[in-house]
Amino acid sequence: MSDLPSRVAIFEEGPREGFQTGPSVPTADKVRLIDALAGTGLAQIDCTSFVDRRWVPQMADAEAVAASVRARPGVRLVSLWLNAAGFLRALATPLDPAPMVLCSVSDALARANNGCSAAELVRKQGRLVALYREHGLRLEAAHVSAAFGCHVEGRIDAGKTLATLESLLQVCLEHGGLPEIVYFSDTVGAATPESVTELVVRARSRWPEQAFALHLHDTRGMGLANAYAGLRLGVTRFDASIGGMGGCPFAGNVGAAGNVCTEDLALMCEEMGVATGLDLGALAECARMAEAIVGRPLPGRLMKVGRLGRGAATTA
Repeated sequence: MSDLPSRVAIFEEGPREGFQTGPSVPTADKVRLIDALAGTGLAQIDCTSFVDRRWVPQMADAEAVAASVRARPGVRLVSLWLNAAGFLRALATPLDPAPMVLCSVSDALARANNGCSAAELVRKQGRLVALYREHGLRLEAAHVSAAFGCHVEGRIDAGKTLATLESLLQVCLEHGGLPEIVYFSDTVGAATPESVTELVVRARSRWPEQAFALHLHDTRGMGLANAYAGLRLGVTRFDASIGGMGGCPFAGNVGAAGNVCTEDLALMCEEMGVATGLDLGALAECARMAEAIVGRPLPGRLMKVGRLGRGAATTA
């Protein structure tokens, strides 16, 4: 249970999660960053969200972004949606459909983010799974939001998270099949290495055949520590955001640090001998580009100090 994996997959969330809060970013700048990220070795980039533009106006250009990004061999360009209407919008674009379901362990966050109770949100996922089957698509991922805590409800017990996930998996099974992977999302940055360890260990004990991944935020400065805890348990898939952009617009953490930083996470892995397949120098350049686009300092560190060389810091 404590051996580091030989290789991990880091999936990029910056163009979606990083641009969904704060002032709207021009479409051309979003596309420019996505194109640059596609040259860093990333296998998957989350480009935009097909959500209600009345609530998230920063994503009003979702179709325009999807139509403008350039496909590259070996790079999967995907998007997010919260309901059937969003999925159908996404399906009509060139982006790769990545069928997913979601739930929230926090009732307060579900009501803020999805406009319904946590229990109702779980029930609604059945329609999505059935809709994917109608379009010949298999369910890929399940996302468990507020898996470790909520800014309203406080810290969340692992038992409650597992019970919520069990309800979601049952709905999925009833409507067509289980997800290939389950993401535990630290939506408001409530996780600690101890809570990550407890949840992953208990989840694997309950579902030994299920793959698990981590979507971490650095809201309280524990993003990399939590990722390290996951690595020690052999977790091999992580979401991250270039420069450390990101944050849920409904999670009460406006102005806080965003997701765990892509290039810093990749650096940590590479320094420990865990391969990522990513070009750290190219990622650092993308982080500096992202910082210029948003017009404010981002929390990423590698882009500022470079990788340590022989006796001195060198460019990444």
